[in-house]
Amino acid sequence: MQIKRIATLLLIMICSIQGFAQKGKVVLSGVVLANNGKPAEGVSVVLKGTPYSALTNEYGQYEITAESGNYVLQISYVGFKSKQIKINIDESNKKLTDVIIEEDTASLDEVKVTGKSKEERAREQAFNMNAIELKKLYNTSADLNQVLNRTSGIRIRETSGLGGDFNFSVNGLSGKQIKFFIDGIPMENFGSTMSLNNIPINLAERIEVYKGVVPVSLGADALGGAVNIVTNQNINTFLDASYSYGSFNTHRTALSSRYTSTKSGFTIGVNGFYNFSDNNYIMKNITLSGESTPRNFRRFNDGFESTMVQVETGFRNKKWADIFLIGFQYANRYKERQTGADQEIVFGKVHSSGDFILPSIKYRKDHFLINGLSANLYASYAIDKSTNIDTSINKYDWNGEVIDTHPNFGEQGSFQIFKYENKFAIVRANFGYKLNDNNLFSFNYNLSNSTRKGINHYNLNNQESNALDVPNKLNKSIAGLGWENQAFNNRLSTSVFVKNYRLHTYIREAVFYNSTGYKKEESELTNNYFGYGTALRYKFNDNSGIKASFEHTYRIPEVEELLGDGINILANPKLKPESSDNFNLGAYYKFILQDNHSIAIEANGFIRKAQDFILLLPGGIFSNYNNVGKVDITGIDTDIKYNYKTFNASFNASYNNSTNKDKASSAYLDRLPNQPWLFANGSLGYGKENWLGKDTKIQFDWYSQYIHWFYLTWPSKAFEAGKSRIPTQFIQNASISYSLKNGTYNIALDCTNIFDTEAYDNYKLQKAGRGFYIKLRYFIK
Repeated sequence: MQIKRIATLLLIMICSIQGFAQKGKVVLSGVVLANNGKPAEGVSVVLKGTPYSALTNEYGQYEITAESGNYVLQISYVGFKSKQIKINIDESNKKLTDVIIEEDTASLDEVKVTGKSKEERAREQAFNMNAIELKKLYNTSADLNQVLNRTSGIRIRETSGLGGDFNFSVNGLSGKQIKFFIDGIPMENFGSTMSLNNIPINLAERIEVYKGVVPVSLGADALGGAVNIVTNQNINTFLDASYSYGSFNTHRTALSSRYTSTKSGFTIGVNGFYNFSDNNYIMKNITLSGESTPRNFRRFNDGFESTMVQVETGFRNKKWADIFLIGFQYANRYKERQTGADQEIVFGKVHSSGDFILPSIKYRKDHFLINGLSANLYASYAIDKSTNIDTSINKYDWNGEVIDTHPNFGEQGSFQIFKYENKFAIVRANFGYKLNDNNLFSFNYNLSNSTRKGINHYNLNNQESNALDVPNKLNKSIAGLGWENQAFNNRLSTSVFVKNYRLHTYIREAVFYNSTGYKKEESELTNNYFGYGTALRYKFNDNSGIKASFEHTYRIPEVEELLGDGINILANPKLKPESSDNFNLGAYYKFILQDNHSIAIEANGFIRKAQDFILLLPGGIFSNYNNVGKVDITGIDTDIKYNYKTFNASFNASYNNSTNKDKASSAYLDRLPNQPWLFANGSLGYGKENWLGKDTKIQFDWYSQYIHWFYLTWPSKAFEAGKSRIPTQFIQNASISYSLKNGTYNIALDCTNIFDTEAYDNYKLQKAGRGFYIKLRYFIK
């Protein structure tokens, strides 16, 4: 009922827009170039004396929606002379000729100043945040996971190669405690195909990583941070296509394109990707059952295939909408499963597959109904169907041979052809009101409604232990209200916010298990939780400042945690949200040196005081999720970046101490096991333009990653000589790319794990050794 009401309200709002829209709104667009002929990014373009303004994107492009009339266009950029141009905007969209700005040599003689990238501007926010610009990585074969894994404070542990499960950690909190978004839209209901190790890097413009405190605009119930993937919305017409091939029979194809009519505003965009890999990399030093000598074997049941196609069409830059898009997305996947939680258990036939569809609608408008009010609305409905199959009576070893048979059981336990059907509805509304240059109010509301049904088709006549034989429901909403203030000539930035988290569950046949056997009963629960926080930043000057933030936050349980999986995880409708008090304190400083040298340094300390952790606890044959324990996490991460013309170097290091504070635990005061606590990343990059011909560029990059050893089990229960440690690792990767015709044609070669080092990850699962990849890319706009 709540969804219907909100959907009706959104429909009324959208249908009313034309009636309320101001007359005479038109789009002014153009390009700003530096005097060397290159696009100038981050340039301020303002219609003087009005609230209409924009910043140029990486291609120097800008767009301003304003009323028709006479204006003075003011263009300004640090280190360049300001320009003012008198213009007249009539009733039709207007595109200005290119504007060239010149360096202000007088001011440069006094102090060397440069414009700031999105990454630098993000660093100056009050929130503890990293912004990763992806343009320079478009030609590489890296996926989003690999890029994020080079960032301070982040560790990503994978269970296998392409398409495998992974555990994402930010400052010591991990897994579902971290939330993921695409353009501010929650990804938790996007299906398993849309994951960070599946999405090609070319589909995103940048990645925003929030550590600890998450702003109201994302509407997240995140415990330890959030990752927002920002797609390219600034180029009206373009085509970006790529194909890569490499080790382990890996194929990756990606397409991103958009066409927008300047005259009518009609737009259509198509995005898609296809991934395939045998993932048949070598497992080193494996000992077969009954043998004592370790040998090497290839993985034989770890293949992966996925496809995604998304089409969005609608209008841009109209009087009644800056963006109005209707979209449809389809995805499918097939994944073989090679091991259990550790590599001692080998599967030879276990696999899963799934299909996902998602229709959606997006609406965005600045100066919505009144000047200063912005609206960003989204609604979608998704159906995710998946099948897990385990029907083999054979047990396998790493050589692929059958070592045993059990006619009454599959490889993981009881036989199963388990089919799930998950349905998700999302409504998101984000409003911002700019009272004046110093005060901004924001409101965000996220509502999601989920149902889950699962049937074991291998044994349709026995569903006693199945909690999902009828659809069960999970409804959650997050409402947030925030205020941002700029004071002391924008030196002090203050953000204050409050959030309300609402959880409602309805389980018609919840399954419990006790000494008397199965018990099924109806269960319904509704709870509300209240969170709050603040973020502060003070700039000493244009290149240095300090920042601090705090948040009391919750993470609402997800579908499987509350409803079970219908196989051997039982429902727990009384499961409480996880909660945490997150503190951050940081500082940044940038040295501007002579002759184009610059050094940027940033350091952040953090404290996380988390409780009611949600963990899967074994209970014999059946398990369920429960709230257990308290964990205190303290740590620090640092970033150092050096730039000289086209040469760059960076280094970051992270340390965190996650301590078990549950006095009832036998591992009280132990560091949490199976979590890296000290790691570092380094990189070197050098580019050269017009070296092998006009309008060409060659780029070389080297990446190093260090992970200090960490305990696989609780330290107080570990023993040095056994398998209780995941060893120290030092991995090297390199990439070289060549571009022609100003980036229209591109070719890149990548090598991962150059020295073929034995690499381990979650639960000491072996990762792939050395791999080679080639990527071809075509881009035109």
